[in-house]
Amino acid sequence: MSDILLELKGLTKIFTDDAGTAEVLRSVDLKVPEKEFLCILGPSGCGKTTLLRCIAGFETFTGSVLIDGQPRTQPGTDRIMVFQDFNQLFPWKTVEKNIQYPLRLSGIKDKAELKRRSDEAIAKVQLTGWEHYYPYQLSGGMKQRVAIAKALALKPRIILMDEPFAALDAMTRRDLQKEMLRILGEEESTVIFITHNIQEAIFLGTRILVLQPGGEIVYDEPNTLPKPVTPASDEYGRLWGTLNAALYSRSQG
Repeated sequence: MSDILLELKGLTKIFTDDAGTAEVLRSVDLKVPEKEFLCILGPSGCGKTTLLRCIAGFETFTGSVLIDGQPRTQPGTDRIMVFQDFNQLFPWKTVEKNIQYPLRLSGIKDKAELKRRSDEAIAKVQLTGWEHYYPYQLSGGMKQRVAIAKALALKPRIILMDEPFAALDAMTRRDLQKEMLRILGEEESTVIFITHNIQEAIFLGTRILVLQPGGEIVYDEPNTLPKPVTPASDEYGRLWGTLNAALYSRSQG
């Protein structure tokens, strides 16, 4: 197994408001090796997005988030998050300028280097020729490609993806799933990918984890089905049934 890149130790998150307190994550322990594509399934409200936000440094928490054994409590370019919302791009910036903006914030000022990095990322998501278009001129699928390109341009060690394809139509979603496998086959990044879709988790993940409310891990196993995976793949039906049972175990019991 590859070296452990990310480790969570006793990760706990409690939200407090006028209505009281809610423990969203309770003592979550997790190890993620380098270059793993970890898909996380779970019902709404189980803490999936909160887990990603804690890893990204967007939430305060108790416990530890460790990268290479070193604590992380603040956002950093070693962990980049891609959201479901199409509005994660600046509407007044072109595709090229949207991708270059976080590069500038990270300290890159040289125009030639900015151009090289953005062109490289745009090519990876197959949007060459669209550099000077604005978000309103793009389809939902193209906007998500730009969001992925923004992440890739920063060359993060971990890409955190919060249901990035959930709002897309079925055909566009399938196309982007295939693109993700192609792109990440060429990259060095580790991916943690949230989804409600069992088929998507089986298609993409090298490892699949199922959460229940409170961040309870009820399933965590490697996905050994050879890629590309289809519903006709050997053992697909068995794995789908196992994940479905784990996903709905709380409501059944």
